Amino acid sequence: MSGTDMKFCSSYFLLDPTKASVLDLLILLFSRNFTSTRFIDSPPDTLKSIRRSFASRLIVALAILLQKILILIRKPFAFVGALLTYWPNILTANGGFFKLILHLLTGKLVKPEESSAAFTSFTGCTDRRVELDEKINVGTIEYKSMLSIMASKIAYENKSFISSVVKNTWKMDFVGFYDFYNAFQERNLTLAFVFKASSTNPNLIVVSFRGTDPFDADDWCTDLDISWYELKNVGKVHAGFSRALGLQKNGWPKEILPLGQQYAYYTIRQKLRDMLAKDKNLKFILTGHSLGGALAALFPMVLAIHGEDELLEKLEGVYTFGQPRVGDEEFGEFMKEVVRKHGIQYERFVYNNDIVPRIPFDDKALFSFKHYGSCIYFNSLYKGKVKEDAPNANYFSLVWLIPKVLNGAWEFIRSFIIQFWKGKEYKENWIMKSVRVLGIIFPGVTNHFPLDYVNSTRLGVLARPSATTSPEDKLALIA
Repeated sequence: MSGTDMKFCSSYFLLDPTKASVLDLLILLFSRNFTSTRFIDSPPDTLKSIRRSFASRLIVALAILLQKILILIRKPFAFVGALLTYWPNILTANGGFFKLILHLLTGKLVKPEESSAAFTSFTGCTDRRVELDEKINVGTIEYKSMLSIMASKIAYENKSFISSVVKNTWKMDFVGFYDFYNAFQERNLTLAFVFKASSTNPNLIVVSFRGTDPFDADDWCTDLDISWYELKNVGKVHAGFSRALGLQKNGWPKEILPLGQQYAYYTIRQKLRDMLAKDKNLKFILTGHSLGGALAALFPMVLAIHGEDELLEKLEGVYTFGQPRVGDEEFGEFMKEVVRKHGIQYERFVYNNDIVPRIPFDDKALFSFKHYGSCIYFNSLYKGKVKEDAPNANYFSLVWLIPKVLNGAWEFIRSFIIQFWKGKEYKENWIMKSVRVLGIIFPGVTNHFPLDYVNSTRLGVLARPSATTSPEDKLALIA
């Protein structure tokens, strides 16, 4: 989108990796002139206000380079993911390795159907648990956190799988599964589902957004994008996440004519309006893991922009897991006021060295992406603490390299002993153990999988500030 087409904000910084060559990136590293680059779209006044330090230019170059690589390997990356997903599913469908061989020899091979309730995504294959933890009291924050991570985890699955779990395992009401349109990429890329938990008081509508698919290059490009729009009285907001949520090419109009397409924010908002109109006692929560967490965190912002106070009053909480940063400090202050004004419970979980909550970078020279609200941080022993942000906030620190590698090695060892330590329901399968090896080579990558977030909500020992906690005690918890 060119600057002349930009109608809804006057300050923005947009990067297009498809327009940048490797030579362009090399020139960028040794030139302070952003205005001559064809892959950066930003008003002259905005570019003048940006400090063009080498560190900032390096971040821009690396972000674009990584996106270009992902775009280049999009098809083989997806193919590898499909193979790695199909293999455990065909094993399960045939009753294990030896029965698979027998079925091959006898011509009785059972081929898994990708749209069936029995087919599991690669993320699901690393942790096949779908049952809720019955030991956690219904209606508590701990229960809602546990319910949210389970909803975020099964959001990676197909419609039949999700519907079956919600209705048959959780005994709750399945409302709908959605595949939403992205107006900028002109494709359906955002997935979510909605269900109603009738066991809570009041009954809760749960909206769960699907997160980053491990083998989807488009999802990773969205996570790595450092483009932003600056919205009046709101602040800078991540461009990729905004587009995934339903941003239109003319911004965030309060109402739109869908013209055959469904957009995440607008469709879900209407569904909530309809359900809440029928039952005034209902409330709802938003949740998601990874990219899904970013969409859940942005949803209340758009409600606030549109003056949807009635819906915001019904928003009981936002529960995110491994959520990347979605805006700058001004945006954070805006959201803190929205959360305070409407009494919204905002829970942002970060497990150990998970890389995704540490991107996009909190670089004061150029981007200033920051999290809003406190962080519920869990270490590799599943001990939690409320903090302002996770340690090693920008991930790439040489000081943290050796501790991260050692931690990855410990988590690999832990995968063999946790069933004896915490119980057989925490036993890790061979797929997750294999993934743990990657966590030694690339520390923090495997920490992003939902398994450790599920364990954190079930095993996590967390001291929470309560209504009776003094201001001094609350500061001590965050310190």
